[in-house]
Amino acid sequence: MKIFNEPQQVIANRIKENSTISHWKDWKWQLRNTIKTIDQFEFLTGIRFTEDEKENLKETLDKFPLSVTPYYASLIDEDNYQNDPVFKQAMADSKELIVLENEMADPLSEESDSPVEGITHRYPDRVLFHVSNICSMYCRHCTRKRKVGDHDFIPSKEQLAKGIEYVRNNPVVRDVLLSGGDPFMLSDEKIDWLLSALSSIPHVEIIRIGTRMPVVLPYRITDNLVQILKKYQPVWINTHFNHPRELTSSAKEAVRKLADGGFPLGNQTVLLADVNDCPRIMKKLVQKLVENRIRPYYLYQCDLSEGLSHFRTPVGKGIEIMESLIGHTSGFAVPTYVIDAPGGGGKIPVMPNYLISWSTNKVVLRNYEGVITTYKEPEHYENKFCDRDCSDCKLELNLQEGDEFHALGIEKLLSDENDSISLIPENNDRHSRRKV
Repeated sequence: MKIFNEPQQVIANRIKENSTISHWKDWKWQLRNTIKTIDQFEFLTGIRFTEDEKENLKETLDKFPLSVTPYYASLIDEDNYQNDPVFKQAMADSKELIVLENEMADPLSEESDSPVEGITHRYPDRVLFHVSNICSMYCRHCTRKRKVGDHDFIPSKEQLAKGIEYVRNNPVVRDVLLSGGDPFMLSDEKIDWLLSALSSIPHVEIIRIGTRMPVVLPYRITDNLVQILKKYQPVWINTHFNHPRELTSSAKEAVRKLADGGFPLGNQTVLLADVNDCPRIMKKLVQKLVENRIRPYYLYQCDLSEGLSHFRTPVGKGIEIMESLIGHTSGFAVPTYVIDAPGGGGKIPVMPNYLISWSTNKVVLRNYEGVITTYKEPEHYENKFCDRDCSDCKLELNLQEGDEFHALGIEKLLSDENDSISLIPENNDRHSRRKV
């Protein structure tokens, strides 16, 4: 029985003769046959390395392990693999062993900002919850290369319970981001249990899940998984497409299931040298994302993690790409370009300069075309000094959600939702005579 295309058919049959499409689309079958060695990679893809290249690759894999799904490997252009963006993200490179002086194992200080195991609490109202160190594929540009592949850290319910308890005991936390590794490497049952526990905490308003499964193993997005996630809305899902080539028919089907399930979808792209550091590539990527109901969220400057110097671009390249997007495509297709500050400073937006100058009554701006224009400031705006005394503020500070429905008149008396038993005219004399 035929698989979707010839590369998939070839790889599937090399894994096991007479493999069917049902095998190929079974995410657990894909995991059982994940490529973890150079010999396996060569056998399944047909790509051949020289002996010197193999020795260098093996040395790299001793430090940073290999894991590539058959599905993702099938996207590699065998005839031009040296320049292939999928190959560069999936296969080890001896350049990963080059560790520069300013590179760090934990550049974002996630460990330092971890009050309990598995939790990074950096921003005031949200936490990052590391629920697994295992991924279906180990991206060569991963900022957590120090952690991924650590099979000794597949957290038990007892370990996860510590993170849940931390969230429960800290009412300031309204947003929990599940990350890893990949949260969708957990079983459906454990995902269900985890979401149930977090959703039961009154002050948790939203749960986010960061995953690369739609990119590297789209068959993981099963109907059953979607039904589990739907029980715990609002759930937001961020994925990680880096190149238009990754938006295959299978990837589109996976994100369609998620979008149809009612989950807001965002995408976090990492700017990678020789992979996507091109305005034309990035514009095509963001346009294909929004076509598939995925909002481009962040464009990340590559972190200062160990062994990533060959992936990093100058910040100027990111600014150039942003210039090619702002004004040149739909505003909701433009991500925010950020540098995740070394040392745990968090995400810092970096954008082109559109505000050229300003005075007391006018600002000078430029647009994406280079047109320079002015905006007149209001002449009668009274600058208000805020002394943080909210009790004396004249602004509307009732921040409760608005009630869209107010029963009136006879409708109010008929309503089962209202305890009123009579309608009393304003300034009723009888009521005014009553003792308070």
